Amino acid sequence: MREALDKERLNAVYNRVAERYDAQHSFFTAKSDQRGRKLLVDKMVATGDRVLDCGAGTGSTGLLAAQKIGESGKVVLFDASEGMLAVAKEKAAQAQIQERVTFQLGDMLDLPFEDNRFDSVLSTYSMCPVYDPVKGAMELYRVTKPGGRIGVAHSADPETLFVQWWADQIENIVWRIPSISLGCRSVAVLPLFEQLGCRTIFKKRIGVPLWPFLVFIVEKPTI
Repeated sequence: MREALDKERLNAVYNRVAERYDAQHSFFTAKSDQRGRKLLVDKMVATGDRVLDCGAGTGSTGLLAAQKIGESGKVVLFDASEGMLAVAKEKAAQAQIQERVTFQLGDMLDLPFEDNRFDSVLSTYSMCPVYDPVKGAMELYRVTKPGGRIGVAHSADPETLFVQWWADQIENIVWRIPSISLGCRSVAVLPLFEQLGCRTIFKKRIGVPLWPFLVFIVEKPTI
């Protein structure tokens, strides 16, 4: 795993690219990023849910959830970047669903929420840049209600060594330009959730061969 960017530099990068993030991320992932978001929301978010979108960025995932939960539900969009959340607020207002959404700034490795609070917890492409993905996964688990669902999409390694080699060569160049790489690298947190007793109810690899994503949903044990 590549060494993560430090928090201050990472936040500066995301603040700088916030206005173009959606278009940039969509372009470099051949639009598979939004496919991953939609898969998770469609398969795990229900009417009336209390939802946390952790590392919400510009709100692309959380606002999909807000449209699905109905008037009885609530979504918290949580992110470390003020610039990204500012874009999310604009999008919520345009969609006229801001009454279902709250916005909160903070570190996803130290969530300011009590244990067992949310029915559904989402993390789409926010594990990839953090300096301690395992701690981030533990925080997602902690704030999810027993029997609740955790949905994650993150960068994964290519399936063949040949494609992995080519991906490494390109990433050696792209990694030098944080405004393009966004600090993203391959991570692996599903084994941790399984060790914690979660049941995997959905798992799928999507995306382009050089930079695939793993999309999965786990259910937190009730006891």
